Amino acid sequence: MDVNAAVAAAAAIAGVLTGVIAMLAFRWSEREQKRPTRTSLHTDPVLPPGVDTVLSVLRSSAVVLDEADAVVKASSAAYALGLVRGGKLSIEPMLYMARDTRRDGEIRQVELDLPRRGTGRGEALAVSARVAPLGSRLVLLLVEDLTEARRIEAVRRDFVANVSHELKTPVGALSLLSEAVMDASDDPEAVERFAGRMQIEATRLTNLVQELIDLSRVQNDDPLEDAEPVRVDELVAEAIDRCRHQAGTKQITMAASIGAPGGPPFEAAGGSRAGIADLHVYGNRGQLAAALGNLVENAVNYSPARTRVGIAARRVNAPGGDMIEVAVTDQGIGISEKDKERIFERFYRVDPARSRATGGTGLGLAIVKHVAASHGGEVSVWSSEGQGSTFTLRLPEAGAARDRAHQHPDPDDAAGQSLATSPHTSPYDPLPAPEVLP
Repeated sequence: MDVNAAVAAAAAIAGVLTGVIAMLAFRWSEREQKRPTRTSLHTDPVLPPGVDTVLSVLRSSAVVLDEADAVVKASSAAYALGLVRGGKLSIEPMLYMARDTRRDGEIRQVELDLPRRGTGRGEALAVSARVAPLGSRLVLLLVEDLTEARRIEAVRRDFVANVSHELKTPVGALSLLSEAVMDASDDPEAVERFAGRMQIEATRLTNLVQELIDLSRVQNDDPLEDAEPVRVDELVAEAIDRCRHQAGTKQITMAASIGAPGGPPFEAAGGSRAGIADLHVYGNRGQLAAALGNLVENAVNYSPARTRVGIAARRVNAPGGDMIEVAVTDQGIGISEKDKERIFERFYRVDPARSRATGGTGLGLAIVKHVAASHGGEVSVWSSEGQGSTFTLRLPEAGAARDRAHQHPDPDDAAGQSLATSPHTSPYDPLPAPEVLP
């Protein structure tokens, strides 16, 4: 009995000791887990208070790196630019800058050209990267995309250079011709000849200044402020009247067709309009007339003598509402593939010598591009060298345009996306076959 009691007492004492030891071990384990270690300091960094909020509202791409160059925080714009991949900063020059800044605490800034993500055309993104220390262990990298700013600066620089050159040419010619007139004051025939040349150069200078004003106006004005429904047949008639003299001088026949394909032609010389589709566009009448007039004028200027220029209009179905297409077709010299992407640039000429002979300024198609974009439309070109060209102005029909009056695209943004070209076929026949306009 005494032996059993002793065994029971020993077992009880052993159980109590085991419980005490287990409790002490559990408390020690909890204390060790709560204590910060060197490893946790490196692998679980914490942003200073308020930094996360500030980074979320910055327009720049932001990346925060820790001591091991791991990304602690990155904005969505940083991922979109391809700065962060797999939790690491993927741009080596920026990584080296971050390490140098972490070492000496100095703020660094550099401009870099980065490969554009997802394209194989060798295009580059221009960025400005700035690195600064953030606390004692973190480094902040801010990256600003300068690509669009550089493009706009290049356009502005080219525009100023081209305007200076274009203005200098007629002004210099007028100066030389005036000296020639003074030297030939006793020769009436020479004076008359030089005076005629002075008139030509003065006209060229006047046209250039006017087109610069027109281009500035269509870029800065909102065409829907004074918008109204405009009849397409009236725009066509106005464009034809504008170019009637030049066409007559070159014996170029102008013909127009408005309505559905195969429908009755539009008769500009007071003929009946019965049966013609009632096509309207919504916008600034002056700008629309200038755009279509520029297309017809280009067709006449670049067409050989005794050829034809056709103007055709029709309604086409589109997901956002019906569109009106006005196509101007010529039998001119045509446009090469390499020139198609640039013909809507300011002052760009396919044939500079021919443009000077016809008095062209190189701004006509740039005006057409901005007018089309500001009205929610687009302009496209089909062309084949030696066969001619078809320029198509595509605008929302009056009803659809009014519905979108308060959400039309920005002219400059839309213009860069609306210049479609087709190297194979034209949506219109090479020339329509309506009645000939006198």
